[in-house]
Amino acid sequence: MTLSDLCTHTTTTESTLLPPDHKLGSRLVCPEYSKSVQEVKSYPLPPKERIFALCWNIDGGHTLRATLCPSPEPFRYQLHFSSNEKTQLHTHDYIELAYVVEGEFRQRILGRDIIFTKGDLCLIDKNCLHQDYLSDQPAIILFLGIANDMFSEIMNENVATQKIISFLQSALLKQKDLQQYLHFRPGSDSGAVDELEHCLTLLLKELHDNEIGSHYICKGLLLRIFRIISAKYDFSLSKEQRKTMNWIVFEEISDYIKRHSATITIQELVREFHFQEDYFNRIIKNKTGLTYSAYVQQIRLEKAEHLLVSSDKSVEEITALVGYHNKGYFYKIFQERYGTTPSKYRKQG
Repeated sequence: MTLSDLCTHTTTTESTLLPPDHKLGSRLVCPEYSKSVQEVKSYPLPPKERIFALCWNIDGGHTLRATLCPSPEPFRYQLHFSSNEKTQLHTHDYIELAYVVEGEFRQRILGRDIIFTKGDLCLIDKNCLHQDYLSDQPAIILFLGIANDMFSEIMNENVATQKIISFLQSALLKQKDLQQYLHFRPGSDSGAVDELEHCLTLLLKELHDNEIGSHYICKGLLLRIFRIISAKYDFSLSKEQRKTMNWIVFEEISDYIKRHSATITIQELVREFHFQEDYFNRIIKNKTGLTYSAYVQQIRLEKAEHLLVSSDKSVEEITALVGYHNKGYFYKIFQERYGTTPSKYRKQG
């Protein structure tokens, strides 16, 4: 069964049809009732249930069918809506990942309209103000609600590439007053959507059946999903988000270079951070005014200066410790920077 078939099945054939005024209905989809009210949607399940799925199936005839998994009993809900209707402006106190299974999906996020097409994802941080447009065109949307502690665990597993980990951990989780979202699109890998949908299908089925051990299986599938998104999808950022991310990534790159300054190579940075070589030159130049090579040299010389005044190690030992094997070259660049030889610098200190 495909993801589209499974979403259709769960929203149209479950045994219990909730009445229109059922209190759970507004949890599944809440049409706009005020231009000024901002709802805060809290995590709807007990703490032990750390992932849930909300399926929307819009038939193109102003009818939205929805269901929530896991739930004690399978159910479906049906809402008739008007053209161009929106949901109430709201935030979550958890992380939401929305995936467009079929059709298009339009959201207004932080005052900006964004259209997501089939295969796109949107990761919305808690406290990020948004609302959903209820389209009169057929569409199937799968929302995953991820409890904050579960999301932290997923990121700590390092399944995502460093650029995503850096942004998500620092921008989405730590800066609590920043409202953030990420728009993911399939990259050049033609099999990415099929691979992702396979995992999403397994996850939705697992959440629907909710059997013993489901928690562990769902976490494993979520790990795979974030790995696929990270490795095979592209994400776009606003101008403000790019500035935030560039500082975050530069700080991580800089810290890594300082920790491994004696042996660091740009190829090692490529392997560690999953960026191309020219990216490191660009970001270091942008933040320091120096090329990659000049920046590494500056860090090595600063370390050598520190060792000269704080240790009894010989100049030869210090030369090797900071990453140079040619004593003459080390003397030359040290003198160019400090205006004196390492030995004289030590005496002056």
